[in-house]
Amino acid sequence: QVQLVESGGGLVQAGGSMRLSCTASRSIFTINAMGWYRQAPGKQRELVAIFSSGSTTNYADSVKGRFTISRDDAKNTVYLQMNSLKPEDTAVYYCNAVRLDRDYWGQGTQVTVSS
Repeated sequence: QVQLVESGGGLVQAGGSMRLSCTASRSIFTINAMGWYRQAPGKQRELVAIFSSGSTTNYADSVKGRFTISRDDAKNTVYLQMNSLKPEDTAVYYCNAVRLDRDYWGQGTQVTVSS
């Protein structure tokens, strides 16, 4: 089992930056994929950014050039650096991990972007 804990959410003004962190309970070397999803009120959860097998990264078109996913293996942590934030980025952001074809989710962290 993989336990995930997110941190770094909060309120930020449009155009600002924020970094989210997701720390796993075990070495991320044993995890097949890790990434970030988000869900706005009344909308479906959507992929934001992800590391897949081989450390390949993928981003949603809406965040390309603004968001960067990275990781620190020594800390068992994946980060999401969010720059040039827009009000439409407001959502609950969830950390996700896949191991042995099973999904694990963090509790989510609220990101609110104000004008």
